[in-house]
Amino acid sequence: MNTLKIKEAFPNLPNKKIDTIQKVINRINDKPKLRLNMTTKGPSHKQVIVPINSDLSKRFIKDSANYVTNINRALKSIKSNVCTDFICADTKGIIISTNSVASNSDLQEIEKYIKTLFKSTTTVSLLLDFLN
Repeated sequence: MNTLKIKEAFPNLPNKKIDTIQKVINRINDKPKLRLNMTTKGPSHKQVIVPINSDLSKRFIKDSANYVTNINRALKSIKSNVCTDFICADTKGIIISTNSVASNSDLQEIEKYIKTLFKSTTTVSLLLDFLN
């Protein structure tokens, strides 16, 4: 906003006040914009990929909300800070997304829960996928 527009908007305002308003407006426009730094150290998102066939995957996804709760209980029982956010299906099997990077004990607990859930002789292995 320039000085003329300010004078037109406030015709009875003294020149000194108009200059003050102009300085305030210029200061607001001259401030550097805040830039967010989105770079993180290490993985920012954690996924545990469980390779299983599509039939088991569909069955698992149907009750995924219950499984998230049960996995979180299992992780809490070993005093882990990791918790499961959600479970989704993928062409590779199911993906269990956690809030932070899981330790080996966390992964073992998730693996133990899934193996007891399926109660089958098929091998369930956990793959780690780090996303930046």
